[in-house]
Amino acid sequence: MYADVTARGRYLLKLSRPRFWFYLAGPVVVGVAFGAATVAELFKPTNFLLFGYFLLPANLFLYGVNDVFDRDVDEANPKKDEKEVRYDGGPLVPAVVVGSLVLGLGTFLVTPQAAWPFLAGFFLLGAQYSAPPFRFKTTPFLDSVSNGLYILPGAAAFALLTGSAPPVAALVGAWLWAMGMHTFSAIPDIAPDRAAGIRTTATVLGEERTYVYCAACWLTSAVAFAAVDNRIGLLLLAYPVVVFAIYWSGIAVDRAYWWYPAINTVVGAVLTMGALTRIVSPEAVLP
Repeated sequence: MYADVTARGRYLLKLSRPRFWFYLAGPVVVGVAFGAATVAELFKPTNFLLFGYFLLPANLFLYGVNDVFDRDVDEANPKKDEKEVRYDGGPLVPAVVVGSLVLGLGTFLVTPQAAWPFLAGFFLLGAQYSAPPFRFKTTPFLDSVSNGLYILPGAAAFALLTGSAPPVAALVGAWLWAMGMHTFSAIPDIAPDRAAGIRTTATVLGEERTYVYCAACWLTSAVAFAAVDNRIGLLLLAYPVVVFAIYWSGIAVDRAYWWYPAINTVVGAVLTMGALTRIVSPEAVLP
């Protein structure tokens, strides 16, 4: 009994993609840092509730839906052999998805109305990216655009503290960043997706033009963020620089793909630390 429960727990943990947990929870941290006006606001209990939900339950929801509706496609996907898991067709994953969604409805109870459109957008896009009737992931370019869902938890966190939406330029910049991240992550799947007859932005463009597409998304993202703060724009230029470095160096994309959680964590940390200096100046804490 214990061994069975442990095995199921490990299966669900791997399904939730721990390496990518911060893709949803990280934006919450950034949103809180930019939304807070005082130290006390940084430590509001609702911030931790939102962070906790988007750290694990939201990932179980998002990737659970993905794996259920990608069951046939994943049979030929080599990523499922080691770093991820394949859905086995049992009732456990659908039950966890429903449970995570029900738990997610609680986020509406602890946030102001200004955050609700962002939360609703996350759940709608998170489901319809993989599930019918829209299944955005199988429509070139809509698969990329719909992945702006990853920045919506951060927008909700900002609205939680400010009672208003983030600046439009910040939303546009973050959305474009997410589009680039999604499409870059689809490059290793070009071969299995084509073999399965799935059409995505990456399969339509091919590997080389997908690199260009990602760089264009990230460059435009940097320009949009520069309208908010030049320093953020300069920081985001790291992405088009890195993607061209990967292309020109000949490093295998299926290897470079796994570096991005670390790159995103570093960039998110720099953004967060920069935002915190608005609340507590470095001079106040440095000797």
